[in-house]
Amino acid sequence: MQPLLKAEHIVSYIGPYTILHDVSLEVQRGEAVVILGRNGAGKTTFLKTIMGLVNTREGVLELDGESLVGQPTHLIQRRGIGYVPEDYGVFDLLTIEENLRIAMWKEDAPTLERRDYVLDLFPDLKLAYKRFAKTLSGGQRQMLSVARALVNDNLILLVDEPSKGLAPVIIEKLALALQQISSHTTVLLVEQNFALACAVGQRFYIINEGRTVETGTVADLIKDKELQALHLGI
Repeated sequence: MQPLLKAEHIVSYIGPYTILHDVSLEVQRGEAVVILGRNGAGKTTFLKTIMGLVNTREGVLELDGESLVGQPTHLIQRRGIGYVPEDYGVFDLLTIEENLRIAMWKEDAPTLERRDYVLDLFPDLKLAYKRFAKTLSGGQRQMLSVARALVNDNLILLVDEPSKGLAPVIIEKLALALQQISSHTTVLLVEQNFALACAVGQRFYIINEGRTVETGTVADLIKDKELQALHLGI
């Protein structure tokens, strides 16, 4: 079966520095896959490489069988990739409503239905619909960032460190929302919070020093304390 997202032996760089040395990964349609690893391992750089925000020097990177290498970010996004960056990526001086509208490719009936779905998924956003994004809490801003990526009909959702800096009660809400999202959307999640990663992911990849070093099922990883200690410091 052809994977929806395929990366083979990716080497990418920022300026003169090579960040990814050999990353390989596959995501099938309907899967929720999580990327794990210590800080600085290259996880965020890999998502940025997919989005064309970091240059690819070598390797294969395909979405639904077509290459993403060398494509500009806006065209990659239009190919069907929703991207939730680790720094939220919302417009502070726009309202929640305006943030969602500006993210839409078009305001047709299916898009408005997806907007209504994300507002039901995140009731906090519905209650604060007319408020400026700068007035929101960190958790609400993260919800808005996810919601912006969900209003379009994407093939896959990339989510980078959604729990970063959030209180445990908010992380629990995000975990429930991501579980619901992954029931009908293909998800590739980068996450440091092991409990959240295990709650959402079905399979995992571990990246260490810019290389893919382990892969398997999340169920097996939960039982493998030695692997957790070796690569994740748990």
